[in-house]
Amino acid sequence: MPRVPSDDEGVASIRVSLARSGGTRRPCVRIPNDDELDGRVESGTCESLSLAAGDVIRVAIDREEYHAPVRSDSEGRIIRGAFDNRRLAREPGEGANRLAEWLDENDREPGDVIVLDVVVPGELYGLRIPGERTVYEANRGPRSSLSDIARDLDG
Repeated sequence: MPRVPSDDEGVASIRVSLARSGGTRRPCVRIPNDDELDGRVESGTCESLSLAAGDVIRVAIDREEYHAPVRSDSEGRIIRGAFDNRRLAREPGEGANRLAEWLDENDREPGDVIVLDVVVPGELYGLRIPGERTVYEANRGPRSSLSDIARDLDG
């Protein structure tokens, strides 16, 4: 499994804001629209984040990998939580929200900035505090057809 540091030239690092969405008191990650990426990309190159509302992506936080549903609100795409498996990501409220825990541990709240690393576009992203460096396990997920079968079996 290839290990990729967050400062590798193949990893695009994008400054993203924490926001509050809907009635929740918890901060969420506001994902910029593709046309807003200019000026937010700190390193690497990124023309598109390859994310759509309804996707469940893998998100690495503090070297642990979780699953996060991409949602949307009136202002665009957001990530409200990261969970231990795909089933919990599709049914938020059942499992621990690892994103909320990490933001609490790092005293992050709406208005603060974090870094979204694009490790494997459309599959694996990383979240970290600006200025910190981490290493990602850049394994690719199962092919879409296998992923669809597994999703069907999960319910």
